[in-house]
Amino acid sequence: MLDALWGLVWAGLVTNDSMAPLRARLGGGSGGTAHPVRRAAPRGRTLTRLALRPAGQGAPPRAEAAGRWSLLPARETDPTLRARALAAQLLDRHGVLTRAVAPAEGVSAWFTAVYRVLGALEEAGQVRRGYFVEHLGGSQFALPGAVDQLREDAADAGPGGPTVVLAATDPANAYGAALAWPDPATPVGEAVRHRPGRKAGAVVVLVGGSLALYLERGGRSLLSFTEDPARLATAAAALAGVARTGALGRLTVNKADGAALLDRVVLAGPVARALTDAGFGVTPSGLRLADARR
Repeated sequence: MLDALWGLVWAGLVTNDSMAPLRARLGGGSGGTAHPVRRAAPRGRTLTRLALRPAGQGAPPRAEAAGRWSLLPARETDPTLRARALAAQLLDRHGVLTRAVAPAEGVSAWFTAVYRVLGALEEAGQVRRGYFVEHLGGSQFALPGAVDQLREDAADAGPGGPTVVLAATDPANAYGAALAWPDPATPVGEAVRHRPGRKAGAVVVLVGGSLALYLERGGRSLLSFTEDPARLATAAAALAGVARTGALGRLTVNKADGAALLDRVVLAGPVARALTDAGFGVTPSGLRLADARR
């Protein structure tokens, strides 16, 4: 029955009031795969397969069955209502909404309908249209509370601003979506061989809203976007702090801005100094945060 229940979840028909079952399902309790592929049962044996578990497997994991399960409402077929719901979701996720976020969200084909909805919401006084954030384009939509919060945060940020470590795909990371990726720093005599992107597993470090570091998936390659030693030190310390929680796994950085970190010139550069000051140690394979949890 648990397998059948999760089949309904993947089909978008059933939900739960807790994230705990999903975390348990993704965390390895089901053999490391969230949606295992199974061969179709022979006709007439489907109920037997759902009711019986293989010998020796025991009871289903309790965490995967926890919480309260319920049917989801029927899928909305009205395109206008669906566009209205999508517009509300995008406003909640991004605060200030422009057409540039459509490719990152995978809704490029829907954005024309969303734009019409946003225009109607502006006429009804439910959203604001204006030029709220520099470089985001002239047609920006936002909820009134988001605009007020932006102004308040800008007034309280100070010269440096907060430092945050985010997944590159996080909606709070505007780079690669509303904003273009800036050009990374290039060490002397070496060209950067790759560009940042909104990739699963990659991490960005923002200092005062500006991109300072980009860590590739796996943590082996790092890109820097500032030459200011103070900003690099702040960003490296924040990255090390997150890594020490175990969220990034065993972190060993081999390259910085396309060059090997153990190169004598690079090792004496500002990026390597910032990492070593943050607790990274020199190893034969690169700079490793030795006290990061496994």
